[in-house]
Amino acid sequence: MKKEYLELTRLIERLHRRFLDLLRAELNRLGIRDINSVQALLLANIGREQIAIRDLVERGYYQGSNVSYNIKKLAEMGYLEQARSEHDRRSVSICLTDKALAIVDDIRALEERIAAQLHEMEVGSSEIDIVCHALRRVERTWTDYVHYGRG
Repeated sequence: MKKEYLELTRLIERLHRRFLDLLRAELNRLGIRDINSVQALLLANIGREQIAIRDLVERGYYQGSNVSYNIKKLAEMGYLEQARSEHDRRSVSICLTDKALAIVDDIRALEERIAAQLHEMEVGSSEIDIVCHALRRVERTWTDYVHYGRG
């Protein structure tokens, strides 16, 4: 099991990097040069929601360490609108502009094309469901370890 587990952890990391490469290639194909793949993924994860910045990490929408920088840059470039909460002036909510929503639509179209390619390769939804179920269990194990220790 140790060998398989180590392969799994490396594969998860490589898949994440490869997905960012995929987004970068799509941004280049679309002629979008002012944002990077991490920022595009952040926009796609937010989608049509209005969300407090502090909730980005909690919901798993952002995994990096420099969320403030990316939010600031995306707002400066016209991809995000920010609003302070009237109840708690420390809390800032963000939502996407039409410019950002257009990119999100392009990313969704890319996801549809990739899903169709997987279907053509006879990778069925049941296979993907099994993989997702296993990955959610790994995620839960890691989360429990982070929060509760060895147990």
